Amino acid sequence: MQPTEYAGKDEDWRAGGFGVYVHWPFCLAKCPYCDFNSHVAKAPPDQADWTAALVAEIHATAAETGPRRVDSVFFGGGTPSLMDPSTVGAVIDAIGAAWSLGDEAEINLEANPTSVEAGRFAGYAAAGVNRVSMGVQALNDADLKALGRMHSAAEARAAFDIARARFARVSFDLIYARQGQTEAAWEAELRAALSMAVDHLSLYQLTIEPGTRFGDLHARGRLRDLPSDDLSADLYALTQAICADAGAPGYEVSNHARKGAESRHNLLYWRTGDYAGIGPGAHGRLTLDGRRWGTESLADPAQWLAATRAAPLSARGAEALDDADRAAEHLLMGLRLDEGVSLARHQALAGAPLDPQAIKDLEGMGLVERNGDRLRVPPAGRPVLNAILRELL
Repeated sequence: MQPTEYAGKDEDWRAGGFGVYVHWPFCLAKCPYCDFNSHVAKAPPDQADWTAALVAEIHATAAETGPRRVDSVFFGGGTPSLMDPSTVGAVIDAIGAAWSLGDEAEINLEANPTSVEAGRFAGYAAAGVNRVSMGVQALNDADLKALGRMHSAAEARAAFDIARARFARVSFDLIYARQGQTEAAWEAELRAALSMAVDHLSLYQLTIEPGTRFGDLHARGRLRDLPSDDLSADLYALTQAICADAGAPGYEVSNHARKGAESRHNLLYWRTGDYAGIGPGAHGRLTLDGRRWGTESLADPAQWLAATRAAPLSARGAEALDDADRAAEHLLMGLRLDEGVSLARHQALAGAPLDPQAIKDLEGMGLVERNGDRLRVPPAGRPVLNAILRELL
C-alpha cells in the first residue's frame, strides 16, 4: 500500500491516483450530529432524472481531464443505499466509458442498516460495487437512539451479515466518546465489533458541529454528559491499543484495517491524488494542464439538478490552488497517515524544504520521525497533530 513513484509537480496527482466521488444527498432522516450535505426528501427522487444528470456531469468532467485510469469510485451521501441498483450501475458504466476503470479499482458504496436488503445488495454487486461501508455508529440500542439512528443493534448486525455475504470487503463506522460513555463500555463495544470478522473500521470521536441539532443543544447547555478532554484522550489511546492488538492498527488517525484492507479511496484523498466530485455539494480536486483546482458543486439538490439539466458543470464552481495551498494540503492530509509524507514531494510543491529546525525540535519531543525521504507522525504525536502541523507550516 505504498504511494506510487513521484511524477513531478505538473503531474503531482499521479502520486495519489485518480478517483471519482459521487454524492447522493438524500436520507430517510437527518442525524443530529451530521453536518454533511444530506436532505430528507418529501417524495422519493426520480431515479431516471438523477441518473441522467449524474451521467452528464461525469462525461463533461471527463472532457476536461482527458483519458485517465480510475483507481476508485466512492458513492457517499446522504444515504447512497437509497439509490436503485440500476442507478448505481448506470453511473459506474458511465465512469468506465468516460475514463477507464482499472482492473483493481475499488468501487465503494455507503449504506445505512435501515436501507439494507439482500436483493438490493445483490443488485449493487451485479452493478460492480465491490466494497460496502456501513454506518453502524453504535452496537447498543440506547446509544443508537441518542444518536438519532433509525436502526437497532440487531438490525445493524443483520445488515452487516447481508453485506458480508455479498462483498469481499466490508467496513463499518462507529462513533465513540459519546454521552455518558465509559472506557469499559467502549472497550466491550469495540471488542465486539472486532469479533465480527470485520477487516476495516472507521472510528470517529463524536464532534459537535455548528448548525446541527447537537450543535444547537450544546449551545444552549442541553447536551449533557459529554466526555472531558482527558477522557476523550484516554478513549483514543484505548482505541489504538485494542485495534493494534487485534491486528487492525490505525493506518490513519481514525481508520483501522487488517493488512491489505485499507480504503483505497480514502488513501487517494490523504495522498492528495485527483478526484472528480460528482453530484450536489460534491468537492473535487482536478489537475488540468499542470494547474490544480478545487471544485465544489451547488449543495441544494433541486438547484443542482436544474442547473445540471440545463448545462452540465454549470452547477460547479472552481478555484485555482497556488503552490502554497498545494504544499499545505499535502502536509495536512499526508501526515494523518501512518506512512507519512515524502519530503522531496513537499519541497517540489512548496518550492522550498520544510524548516529543518522545526523538524529537529519535533523529533526531539518524539512527535515526528524521519526515515530517509519520509516524515511521519508516530502514535504519540497523533493526539496533537494540529499543533505539529502549526509548527511545520
